[in-house]
Amino acid sequence: MHEAPDLTIRACLGSQEHPALVSIWRSAVDATHDFLSEQDRDAIEAQLAGAYFPQVTLTVTELAGRPVGFAGVAGQSLEMLFVDAGLHGRGIGSALLAHVVRTAGVRAVDVNEQNPSAAAFYLRHGFTVAGRSEVDGEGRPYPLLHLTRSLA
Repeated sequence: MHEAPDLTIRACLGSQEHPALVSIWRSAVDATHDFLSEQDRDAIEAQLAGAYFPQVTLTVTELAGRPVGFAGVAGQSLEMLFVDAGLHGRGIGSALLAHVVRTAGVRAVDVNEQNPSAAAFYLRHGFTVAGRSEVDGEGRPYPLLHLTRSLA
């Protein structure tokens, strides 16, 4: 993994930036969530800007002035973290996670059990498995691992 030197982490600029974030989401999900049906992908994508983004505080990562990743936090829970698929493995997700842990006090995240690379990412960053659900937050048949991180 090599760190991106011209990486900037900042607050989301608002709804005018949502289309770029949805695009990042789709890129990442298409690359890592092959267990999701196309119908579920499309349904989730349709809800991102109007239903999901307003429920979280969005933080954006930029590389050379272009949004390439984002995180959404509610309370101490990381609700979403996605990086453009073409930039995976460059330290962008790690930098973004470290930022929201430090600035927002993130202590919990749910991750799809069928996405072992994401689970491994969070485990490498100090999270541990605290529980499991058979279905996702919308009741779809995608098991979730509930991860927590101590205050240390």
